[in-house]
Amino acid sequence: MGAVIRSLHIYPVKSCAGIDLAQSALDERGLAGDRRWMVVDASGTFLTQRALAAMALIRPALSDDGLRLSAPGMPVLCVPAGPAPGPRRRVTVWRDEVDAEDEGDDAATWLSDFLRRPCRLVRIADDARRLAGPGRGAAWKDRHGSMAPALPGEHAFGFADGYPFLIAVQASLDDLNARLAAAGAEPVPMNRFRPNIVLDGLQAYDEDHLAMVACGEVRFALVKPCTRCAIPDIDQATARQGGAVGKVLAAYRAQQEGVVFGQNAVVQAPAGAMLRAGDPVDVEWAF
Repeated sequence: MGAVIRSLHIYPVKSCAGIDLAQSALDERGLAGDRRWMVVDASGTFLTQRALAAMALIRPALSDDGLRLSAPGMPVLCVPAGPAPGPRRRVTVWRDEVDAEDEGDDAATWLSDFLRRPCRLVRIADDARRLAGPGRGAAWKDRHGSMAPALPGEHAFGFADGYPFLIAVQASLDDLNARLAAAGAEPVPMNRFRPNIVLDGLQAYDEDHLAMVACGEVRFALVKPCTRCAIPDIDQATARQGGAVGKVLAAYRAQQEGVVFGQNAVVQAPAGAMLRAGDPVDVEWAF
């Protein structure tokens, strides 16, 4: 069997629960609707499950009417589509400052009540220009540019950590789960790693050696291994935190950049491009 797209996933609000998709539009910013919103503290600095595991319990839903959020013990919050009610502001994601729109006091109160600390909900501004690691893209083009000659030199994206796409391989998770079982720990689902695209039909950790994944005219340049923090140890259904995943991964997935699982990617895609679960993909190796 050749490689195929096993599943597609978006996380409309950074570090909150994901949504599984059968198909998705995409552009340079990522899959449609992915990480377009973010929770920030009073200073405008991003908040994540690293400090607030309960964010895993906030479940978003998207519709033409806007964003809806639900969480245990909370009424449903409706965030209407259209212009945000609050002011435009600068917010911080890691080292980047980016323009965002404040979604207003109702959303801020809802999040603050659930997370038990002052915070606000922001949406990335339509004209924001947060760029994915330009040095990585340039290095990829130097080595593999003939594979995607029209790959843009810059890639603006939303509130993901560093790149617009994260690609993972199911066989890599299967291998990790076998190692967890050998260590006496429970298996974990792929949502611990929060990928956008999961591939089937490859061997465990083949992603380490891929330069490109292509689905029709859509070409993903795999530009950087994804280094891992504490979030894979957080149960995304309960927000309970363990330690087995990080410990087992560190024993065999430590590389120069850190403990890695999955690959960050940027894209060359025509206007109106779509991906579907089950689509076949072609891969190009980095050697």
